Amino acid sequence: MTTDAIAGLMVETIKITLLVSAPMLLVGLIVGVLISLFQAVTQIQEMTLVFVPKIVAVMITLVAASPWMMSLMINYTQNLFANIPVYIK
Repeated sequence: MTTDAIAGLMVETIKITLLVSAPMLLVGLIVGVLISLFQAVTQIQEMTLVFVPKIVAVMITLVAASPWMMSLMINYTQNLFANIPVYIK
């Protein structure tokens, strides 16, 4: 296995990881900013107010995006297994 193949495999792995985690992270960020804005406007400084809406939003996003994420990971795994003979050389 050459260093170019290893680097390509690492890049593909990082790309898949970022794509799979991005929807939940973005939704968590957006909900966190909106709740912080709400807290600043209403001057409610309750620490636990942030967690429940953020958890619910991330779980809804996880359920909605899971078919896309699973197909992405399955395609990556199938490609990885199919190229095992190339990686052994």
